[in-house]
Amino acid sequence: MGFDFSSIEEYVAGHIKVFIFMIIGLIVFVGIVAVSVFFVAVTGEEQTMVPDVVGKELTEALLELQVKELYPRLQLRYSQTSLDKGLILEQEPLPGTIVKAGRRIRLVVSQGVVLNRVENYVSRNIDEVRLELNSINASGGLPLVTIREPIMYEFSSETPGVILAQRPEAGADISGPTSLEFVVSMGRANQNVTVPQLTGLPLDTALNLISSSGINFEFITRERRGDEAGEVVVFQSPEANNTIPQNSTVQITLTQPESLEDNEVFGLFLYTIPPNPYPLEVRLDAALPTGERQRIISVNYPGGNFTVPYKLPAGTVLILSMMNRELYREVVGE
Repeated sequence: MGFDFSSIEEYVAGHIKVFIFMIIGLIVFVGIVAVSVFFVAVTGEEQTMVPDVVGKELTEALLELQVKELYPRLQLRYSQTSLDKGLILEQEPLPGTIVKAGRRIRLVVSQGVVLNRVENYVSRNIDEVRLELNSINASGGLPLVTIREPIMYEFSSETPGVILAQRPEAGADISGPTSLEFVVSMGRANQNVTVPQLTGLPLDTALNLISSSGINFEFITRERRGDEAGEVVVFQSPEANNTIPQNSTVQITLTQPESLEDNEVFGLFLYTIPPNPYPLEVRLDAALPTGERQRIISVNYPGGNFTVPYKLPAGTVLILSMMNRELYREVVGE
């Protein structure tokens, strides 16, 4: 009886096919695992460092977290002062902590101060107190603490604007809307100033000297005469080195420019500022057509006619501000 070689060949061929299928299956399985590991690694959460946002405005803090792919969880808290309203008081995790992207960061945001007693405002500047109370009342609803107008002013040795007395006094309970009465310093009575030497100075130099001298001033302009230079002070009254009362006005005459470039305008800015009990910071800025901003003059001014010569490109916007609050603007050349 002989061997059936055809059966053996079929048997071997069958096992070879099974072996080949197993190898192919193993290769496919390893490939699938490798691809899966790759995508898990690519799409997995990256690590990032928590930024330091304590003391920053909420909007700035949110932008920094967004860059790091972190998300905020906000908590509100009253604090001891209204000056930190809207600022980040605390954060968790702490700055420098390494976390996974997508982590939520707890931010404690200041709601400002909640008033239940009258604060001590004596010796503080009335304008700073006004801004602080406006910030507290800006949250909406009925204002809790307001300043009674008109404010009482009196001469004193204190700096102008300093609160001398208040009613209700510090520590009084606040049970409802409260109106504060203030007595504010006007500075010393009959203060004098020395008139600076302005005649012969070019406009820019004269404006800088006026800013630091404490005088009230009023400009007029006229055409040049003879060999006079343009944009130069040719007359002042009172003359230099005279001692005058602080509320007196120095009249200043300026010559017009010798020439103007194309699209350039020379003029005299004029605005009547309501009278103040003491000089307040007044600024005149120029927003040029190029987008640049230029300071023309910054001076403490009590009110009245505010006159300043200018030579600027047509289309420049002149902006008058008092205590960082815009009063008036006009476009040069219109």
